Amino acid sequence: MKTSVLVLRSIISYSLLWAVALAQQAPSATPGPVPAPIPTALTSAQKIFLSNGGADSGLFPAPFSGDTDRAYNQFYAALKAAGQLELVADPVDADLVLELQLSAPNGPSQANKQLGASDPVPMFRLVIYDRKSHFILWTLTQSIDVALRQKTHDRNFDDALNNILSRFQQLVVKPLTPPR
Repeated sequence: MKTSVLVLRSIISYSLLWAVALAQQAPSATPGPVPAPIPTALTSAQKIFLSNGGADSGLFPAPFSGDTDRAYNQFYAALKAAGQLELVADPVDADLVLELQLSAPNGPSQANKQLGASDPVPMFRLVIYDRKSHFILWTLTQSIDVALRQKTHDRNFDDALNNILSRFQQLVVKPLTPPR
């Protein structure tokens, strides 16, 4: 009789261990975080106005070539070439107002740690406003990688500007649906 009780206890113990092991492998019933919605004003926009938020002093002609309107002119040309949204000349006619600014804050960054805390790391800031309400709908920032040579500074400038343009397009422009 003692043997049968021991066998029964062993079977129950192994069964409980298997049940616990299987329960731990089962997927969690709690869902992950739900992404926050993108404001409909962004995804329904047809017309945009680009505002020149300017550039901090000391960035032109070095470390970047050109003048303080370089970012504005390049960004405008890229938006126009994309042709996905209509650029208007007056903010009153726009659904969204974009403000592009080039700044050189002294905040903490990896590049600042490498160069020394007082060296500014330039960055683009694109603020997207709802024209009707004047509320900020979204803000995008993009740091410009630090370089030693003028040519590399200019390439990094162009790359960062293209990155912020790409992020803006992913946010606002609806993918083209092929005709059926």
